[in-house]
Amino acid sequence: MDGTVGSVTPGDIRAAAARIAGGVQRTPFLRAATFSDRLGAEIFLKFENLQFTASFKERGALNRLLQLSPDERARGVVAMSAGNHAQGLAYHAARLGIGADIVMPLATPNTKVARTRVHGARVHLVGATLAEAFAEAKRLESEGRVLVHPYDDPAVVAGQGTVALEMLEDRPDLDVLVVPIGGGGLIAGMSVIAKALRPDIHVLGVETAGWCAMRQRLRGEPVNVGGDTVAEGLAVRDVGELPLAVCRGLVDEVLLVDEGDVETAICWLAEIEKTVAEGAGAAGLAALIRHHSRFAGLRIGVPITGGNVDLRVLSDALLRGLARDGRLSRIAVSVSDIAGSLARICAAIGEAGGNIIDVVHERVFTRGTIRQSDVRFVIETRDAVHARELVAALRDGGYEVTPDTDQAADRAPRL
Repeated sequence: MDGTVGSVTPGDIRAAAARIAGGVQRTPFLRAATFSDRLGAEIFLKFENLQFTASFKERGALNRLLQLSPDERARGVVAMSAGNHAQGLAYHAARLGIGADIVMPLATPNTKVARTRVHGARVHLVGATLAEAFAEAKRLESEGRVLVHPYDDPAVVAGQGTVALEMLEDRPDLDVLVVPIGGGGLIAGMSVIAKALRPDIHVLGVETAGWCAMRQRLRGEPVNVGGDTVAEGLAVRDVGELPLAVCRGLVDEVLLVDEGDVETAICWLAEIEKTVAEGAGAAGLAALIRHHSRFAGLRIGVPITGGNVDLRVLSDALLRGLARDGRLSRIAVSVSDIAGSLARICAAIGEAGGNIIDVVHERVFTRGTIRQSDVRFVIETRDAVHARELVAALRDGGYEVTPDTDQAADRAPRL
């Protein structure tokens, strides 16, 4: 590298781009027409989820591996990772004939564990947190392996910066980059090259409300993070010291999003862009959804940083998205417990345009008399307006209807 040890320069990022060319994809960077119209800005998406291992992490991993000495290659590498760095490192180490040990927390999604092992890496599931996994990685380093840190390594940061280099080569007129933050390696590398090419460009980070170590560190606050999140790739206890130093000088602001924003972004990407993003990968779009008013009229570049989402999580996010949009509704209807009553209420729902997805006929745990029962329906409707119209139609037909007031639709982001 041509920069000082412990720092990253624009030259390092250009050198990384030349070094990894042909080893990683130059991913599409496309205007998102529907998002642009919906959010009132010119939005361009960088599809890093289309890398072979479905994440930008390949860039930094490969850049680091290609700079190993012959002795280091023979010793092999070790990394701790919740998944995407692990897959990228394992894949490219196998391509280059380098042995790889990957230490992952016990709760790492099964899909990420399986996709790391398939590349031939030795996977060690250790500890409840990344910190505990890192301790095991350090132990393996002491046995002779070369530690490749996922975000606190100049070569890794330089490799990640090639994302912004490609974005600005394709769209030099961008006003803003909106970048998810886990350990900080991606936003550090992207901000170095972006500010060098366009000193007036704004670089904004994105963290979830429960995992906002970078925002806290930049504000001089104690780091206090934790909780469940669909964006597990951002759930890092603390950011790297190198990324922090870079971000202090180059990142304009860190925005926060909540879990509903991230779930909505996953759904929008799947339904509108026909692309699969994990929670961390969708966080940039989530920030545009949450803070849309501040981006009006601007040209915005957003990396979709990864697509390694567990299928069950994806399924739940999509179904919750339908509920959030009012396209799935849950209601309870009190009916007389006599022959034909269920058929009649089902016919009434159908006449109102609803499609019954699930039904539970409850005779014991009911609010009415012994001659009544509660029937609970999950119904597919066109949107929230149609759902309300369906309830009104049932009430006009003489039915006692109780909508579920705790549905996800009540927590939808308002645009």
